[in-house]
Amino acid sequence: MNNTGNLHLLLPDMAIFARVAERQSFSAAAHDLGMTPSAVSRRISHLEQAMGVRLLERTTRKLRLSDAGVSVLAHCRAMMEGARAAIEGASAYRQSPQGLVRMSVPRAFGRRVIHPLVGPFLAAYPEVSVQLVVTDRSVDPFDDAVDLIVRITDTPPDGLAARPLMKVRQVLCATPTYLAERGTPLGPEDLAAHDCLYLGERTLDNQWKFRRGGKTKVVTVRGRYVTNHSEMRLEGVLNHLGIGCLPHFVAAEAIEKGRIVPLLPEWEFEAAYKGTAYLLYPPNRYLAPKFRVFIDWLATHANEAAPLRGSPPR
Repeated sequence: MNNTGNLHLLLPDMAIFARVAERQSFSAAAHDLGMTPSAVSRRISHLEQAMGVRLLERTTRKLRLSDAGVSVLAHCRAMMEGARAAIEGASAYRQSPQGLVRMSVPRAFGRRVIHPLVGPFLAAYPEVSVQLVVTDRSVDPFDDAVDLIVRITDTPPDGLAARPLMKVRQVLCATPTYLAERGTPLGPEDLAAHDCLYLGERTLDNQWKFRRGGKTKVVTVRGRYVTNHSEMRLEGVLNHLGIGCLPHFVAAEAIEKGRIVPLLPEWEFEAAYKGTAYLLYPPNRYLAPKFRVFIDWLATHANEAAPLRGSPPR
């Protein structure tokens, strides 16, 4: 062999050789390939030189495969069949959703909003599998082994496609039992006299800020139970420990069942954990069907997973 080091450079010539052998004619193969007969002849000569053997016996009337040509043609045909299989396989992925989707979700949002949607999705798309990575840490789809990310933010990051799923807001809630004993606050200033459950992640987390129209009020709250886990705050509220701030998707089921009561609905409660839940993923013109159908499913059904009667204040 004279030069087979750069095999990738020989693949087009091998495809041309297979077509010439099939058609037994330079001109017929050239017509099929949109080339000139002289260009086809040069490519065959280049392949023969690289392999160090003569592949075709040329006469004025016809072409005949040499013994080496017969052996090489079998491998070239196998190469072409492999290429066809690759294209057909890619076509199947373009047309039919299948394969694994890996998604990172925050803990509470994943449990309350995403998890209830996975079962119906899997039933609708039996060839797709879903892996949820439940974590509150910041995940990057380029550095971590995930395809999709849910992040709650007002400003989705640059460099990623962002599909909004739902608005996330905080609500204040308490049980009817607690309110019967301690009274129902009629305005933000009344919260100072109540036990309140707040996050405690930052020094000012007990400074609750409220907006209504152009008016802003800030109230310093106190309480005997502080936790940055929304499910635990919900349990604390359900155990009559006080008034808790909760993401609406965490509070929704208990509110619907009448176990807790939303408070001060005419006021907008300002909190760090609010904004829009975005589905983030690397921008890709050729998005695989498994991603496309899962993204569409979540965007369509996210609000159904955590309904909350009434609309937030304007």
